[in-house]
Amino acid sequence: MRQPSFSDIEYGLRKRTTKREEFLKAMDECIPWVEWVSLIEPYYPSGQRGRPPKTLAIRH
Repeated sequence: MRQPSFSDIEYGLRKRTTKREEFLKAMDECIPWVEWVSLIEPYYPSGQRGRPPKTLAIRH
């Protein structure tokens, strides 16, 4: 376990949600992530050359 920083503690104590969090929550509700990932997968880099790509994570 890592020691919590001051910003971690402050973030954990706040009660209101930010506009960014509200926006991302709304996007998660209206975007069909499974369908989007299935459209992107054929064109996503395989990682055979260069930097390894990030994994395509499906949001729930």
